[in-house]
Amino acid sequence: MTLFEGRKVLVAGAGVAGTGVARALLGLGARVTVADGNAERLAALDLDVRTAHAITEVPEGIDLVVTSPGWRPDSPLLAGSPVEVIGDVELAWRIAETLPEPPLWLAITGTNGKTTTVGMLESILLAAGLDAVACGNVGLPVVDAVLAGHKVLAVELSSFQLHWQSSLRAHAAAVLNIAEDHIDWHGSLAEYAKAKGRIYTGVKHAVYNAADPLTEELAAEHETRRVPFGLDTPRPGGLGLVEDLLIDRAFTDDPVNEAAELATLADVRPPGPHNVANALAAAALARAAGVSPADVLAGLTAFTPGRHRAEVVAEAGGLTYVNDSKATNPHAAGGSLRAFAKVVWIAGGLLKGASVDGLAQEVAGRLRGVVVLGADGEAIAASVARHAPDVPVERVPPGDDEPMIAAVRAARALAGPGDVVLLAPAAASLDMFRDYAHRGDAFVEAVRRLTGEDDGGTGAT
Repeated sequence: MTLFEGRKVLVAGAGVAGTGVARALLGLGARVTVADGNAERLAALDLDVRTAHAITEVPEGIDLVVTSPGWRPDSPLLAGSPVEVIGDVELAWRIAETLPEPPLWLAITGTNGKTTTVGMLESILLAAGLDAVACGNVGLPVVDAVLAGHKVLAVELSSFQLHWQSSLRAHAAAVLNIAEDHIDWHGSLAEYAKAKGRIYTGVKHAVYNAADPLTEELAAEHETRRVPFGLDTPRPGGLGLVEDLLIDRAFTDDPVNEAAELATLADVRPPGPHNVANALAAAALARAAGVSPADVLAGLTAFTPGRHRAEVVAEAGGLTYVNDSKATNPHAAGGSLRAFAKVVWIAGGLLKGASVDGLAQEVAGRLRGVVVLGADGEAIAASVARHAPDVPVERVPPGDDEPMIAAVRAARALAGPGDVVLLAPAAASLDMFRDYAHRGDAFVEAVRRLTGEDDGGTGAT
């Protein structure tokens, strides 16, 4: 591979993504400069690269800029670049296209459910005996997956990553759902959706959510085979449910008259309608790659959900405690709240410009009580007051030294026998925690301390 041999490349960002890109480019013979506003992060780089601290202009002689996904397009360094700016996904695609046997890309995006769906897809592909790996926004950088030589890539793509790519042509791609998120980065819901829709460019199979008109509109913008999935009885060409069976009427020899049984509702974990939809999307992508119904079933039953995603922490005192810290926006929180009959909801953090009014109105009948914390906790409390005025709301004071302990204690006091105490914040975590995992761990620790559970206790995980 000589595509980058001798080229001078500026990598914007010295975090995990930027470091991985810089390392890959060095291995391909590029001459790399890494730019970042954090001098300590630059100093910690153990790579043979030049560094540039807090620059606002592309240095003279640079041939290409590769940006980390989180860098906004209006950043002075990127907005004023005299050379092409691409992201890590675009870089990975260009590298892959130089290989004698480029990998098959199966791509997934959406506001919520991406990581769960990619994990399900990887499990299905592995059950089929394929050399497959989950990569992209899920953890393993897609550049590393390409350079490792994997034959099939289950790629999770964020709206940031899709914004910075132009050449990607996946074999099959799915947009799971579109809801308000990252409006502060994209500027509007329309621009956010536009970025998501770029995943369908050049695909052979555009998998979309039949219950989400915006995903259907995005798929309809492309000349390709469109494959709907949903929780209703599937029409020919789609995937859906018949009673408790997951059914495929798209990838059979005669989709009009034939249907393939893929799994049952009991085979889908975590439970809940949103995760059944995720399983159907994963199955559609796998079937588009030629995987058999038997391997779809084997992969779904073998799938182990990731932490902080509808994770049952404990069952104690007649209550069930569930950690869904990964629900970082109202749409994701709604999926969790709809999975339970009566809930004490712990919510709050950074809403990133999203509204909670629609969610509060929809789930009002399920709420036993609400506990709010974090920077936008009052906005959530106000939405609940407007749409569920009879539901009690407790607030965790901003200066509380152990806010999650206080939140779980308040939630337990509001709950009745058989209720679920649910952490589904509907917001980002960075106002109070390092990330959503840190927030989820704080919830788990608080539950264990307050219920007397430990790792060996009933229901603790």
